[in-house]
Amino acid sequence: MAMDHPNSWAADAIRRVQSDGRRLTPTPLRPLPLPAIRDVEIYVKDESAHPTGSMKYRLVRAMFCEAIASGAIRADTPVIAATSGAVAVAGAHFARLLGLVFTAVVPAKTSVDVLARIEREGGRWQVGEQPPAAVQGEARALAERLGGHFLDHFTDAERAVAGWGEPTIADEIFVQLSREPHPIPKWIVTGAGTGATSAAVGRHLRRHGHPTRLAVVDPENSAYFPAWASGCGDYTTGMPSRIPGIGRPRIEPGFLPALIDLMIPVPDAASIAALRWLRATAGIEAGPATGTNFWGTCHLVARMREAGTQGSIVTIIGDTADPYRNTHLDTAWVRARGLDPTPYEAEIERFARTGEWPAVQRPA
Repeated sequence: MAMDHPNSWAADAIRRVQSDGRRLTPTPLRPLPLPAIRDVEIYVKDESAHPTGSMKYRLVRAMFCEAIASGAIRADTPVIAATSGAVAVAGAHFARLLGLVFTAVVPAKTSVDVLARIEREGGRWQVGEQPPAAVQGEARALAERLGGHFLDHFTDAERAVAGWGEPTIADEIFVQLSREPHPIPKWIVTGAGTGATSAAVGRHLRRHGHPTRLAVVDPENSAYFPAWASGCGDYTTGMPSRIPGIGRPRIEPGFLPALIDLMIPVPDAASIAALRWLRATAGIEAGPATGTNFWGTCHLVARMREAGTQGSIVTIIGDTADPYRNTHLDTAWVRARGLDPTPYEAEIERFARTGEWPAVQRPA
């Protein structure tokens, strides 16, 4: 029996990857009203609606298409990733869709919740024998031994999204906002992990000549904000981010600071406070990176009101709350890491009720 030509498999595989979850796109864009804020409309782009519950789904989908088109992934290619987060879950999802074996090399302290999600999507995992910083090299070596493909999201995601990511998250935002009172937002707010999402948004704004500005929030220990502020392209902190999905101890290739108009450093306790407020008050079940986004959004809303500017701001729900119920949503876990969200929760509550934001109040 004649075997299908590799090009036939590749074309079919790309069609299957691209069509997966299409019934769920565009992801929802929802208003987020604050009682005291009348002159600025806040919207959240809910990326947790993707089949794997995370915005990383977009990145991994583009990376699979890029790897299939280039011949790096074929009908029998094992796929390996080095991650303990949403990229591993999405990688397992697409590998199962194509009948491929997927393995995530994870750090030793990876939560059982994440490992269970990888398994539910049909993936395998193995604990890296090296320190967390060396897990990526270990996964690359495993791919070489198996004759597989290393899914390097830090190096490849930005380029893959540029080639295979349409419609991008920015494309969807502008179509959805076209029916709203302020169809051209003043700001879009996101974080940076691989840098692919902020790059996609920044490119869209410049390609279409929108006056919208791009703000990127950054957690503690991350190299992105100090690199952006100083212009140092090889800045490192040597410390991992405590906010999953965003922040890196070094500058990754996909981070393009020239596309960013403003970076906002956010204390980790403030991210958790915002996460709690969104859950308790707005009914938004999201991960801690969404809290980081929301804290930065509040800062920008306050700046706009201070300047007497009306308009809209869009931020992103990066993933669901489920993976964090035993970590960032657990009071004992938060306290054990020396974080106190209480003062920041009070600031958010006061802002929602009165519109006062301490960071931008005029001096007496």
